[in-house]
Amino acid sequence: MSDLAAAPVLEARNIARHFGAVTALADASLKLYPREVVGLVGDNGAGKSTLLKILSGIVAPSSGEIVIDGRPVVLKRAQDAMDAGIETVYQDLALVDTMSAYQNVYLGREELSKNPLARLFNLVDDRQMRERAREVLNTLKVKIPSINVSVKGMSGGQRQCLAIARALLWGRRIVILDEPTAALGVRETGQVLEVIRSLREQDVSVIIVSHNMQQLMSVADRITVMRLGRSIATRTVKDTEVNEIVGLITGAIPGDSPEARAAAQVAA
Repeated sequence: MSDLAAAPVLEARNIARHFGAVTALADASLKLYPREVVGLVGDNGAGKSTLLKILSGIVAPSSGEIVIDGRPVVLKRAQDAMDAGIETVYQDLALVDTMSAYQNVYLGREELSKNPLARLFNLVDDRQMRERAREVLNTLKVKIPSINVSVKGMSGGQRQCLAIARALLWGRRIVILDEPTAALGVRETGQVLEVIRSLREQDVSVIIVSHNMQQLMSVADRITVMRLGRSIATRTVKDTEVNEIVGLITGAIPGDSPEARAAAQVAA
């Protein structure tokens, strides 16, 4: 379970983002605590994707502040986010079908051989990469046919789990998942959700962007609702139900701030 008594590992404070005359985010805030899974939900156009891109370093905020472990950070590019311990797993997963599972885990970060002659020719240490990849997959209880086979023949759930394992291998403490169970079957979805739960045991905190309320309720500790570019409410899963979250998303239930209530009136 999450540790809400501890300091947040990540805070997004009053984030705004403007694209010319268009306001994608007006006032978005979010807190993520150690070993916590937070769901981020909202209707299309609510600002979820923009906030995700800001936390991933792809888009810079127009105003507001991002704080990691109590220190303000500036994320100007994706590498800045990764250096800060944030890994984002997108729907397309960024896996190469013709490469093996362990090669995908190390994609772009291959380990060179320790042999001086081999290093001279930029040869990689396949054995070390296979062993480390297998260790991480076993830690998360990810079941794949073999780390040596190409990902082309893997199921969607296995591919998703592989992408999540890659984040763990590189020491990320914060993992953002963009619709991790989209287009997956029941069995594959269960596998992915179990891997997400197991991330807590590895001292990893998770943000899940999803439209599937039932799945979020089964795996998340808290859910933050966005509407019209604002984060309008956060609910603890054990103290809420799907109907309340849906009401907050649609505006049938006002949020927790005067701005949220005003936004609800506009939406109505």
